[in-house]
Amino acid sequence: MMTYVTNSSESHPARIPGYDGGPFSHLPELLHEPLFWLGHLHNYYSESEEAEELVGGTDEQEAADLQSRLLRGDTWPVFTVPLAGDHRLYVVYRAFEEEGIDYLLHHPDWDAAEYLAQDEGHFMGPGLSWPELTAAADNGLPGGSTTDAHARLLLLLPAFGDDAVPVDAVDRLTAALRARMRVEAPERLAAALLEDQGPCGSAHWTTAGGGYRINDGRYSYRNPANHFAWSASRLTTVTDALAS
Repeated sequence: MMTYVTNSSESHPARIPGYDGGPFSHLPELLHEPLFWLGHLHNYYSESEEAEELVGGTDEQEAADLQSRLLRGDTWPVFTVPLAGDHRLYVVYRAFEEEGIDYLLHHPDWDAAEYLAQDEGHFMGPGLSWPELTAAADNGLPGGSTTDAHARLLLLLPAFGDDAVPVDAVDRLTAALRARMRVEAPERLAAALLEDQGPCGSAHWTTAGGGYRINDGRYSYRNPANHFAWSASRLTTVTDALAS
């Protein structure tokens, strides 16, 4: 059963329709902590030998301890990124027996949120292309956990996978890493992350005949070839929400 909390707001939902979890906690202060980002991005950078070497060493154990506390506490940390048209992206730390991080998209008119990606032992995704990732990061809309574009980019990065990133993508990610993480070579780390792109690697995005965006990711809800993929109408709804 869904547990409710009383101090809800746009950035701190009491519940997410269709998502069985909580009670939720709102911890925007973590987005200013380099230790948080080490843990949040661990599965993403650990897929790259070079990235792991660039990140490795200092503070890794402290970051792992923090991540463990977030995923095994009595409340489920949730971070919110607002989109146009009253849509919301939620990043939920699933503090459950099968712990992980869920990336959800929702609108108040929807009966249930849509899973974009899941960062866990059995990764699901990618759920965001590079244009969708940067649009969500850069929109500056209030009502979420932060309006900082660097924090938003890193928060959503594990849900991203795209084999056609633009030439300035390394610079964009470098700026976020430099602003939020204590790493000696943020540009090299950004290049390594964009080369390997986490557990599922990059995906090729196209526009289907119905006008919705799809990819060829083996574990993506947005790949119509997968048996668990969304229907065409849901793919259209998600595309419109992320492009709005």
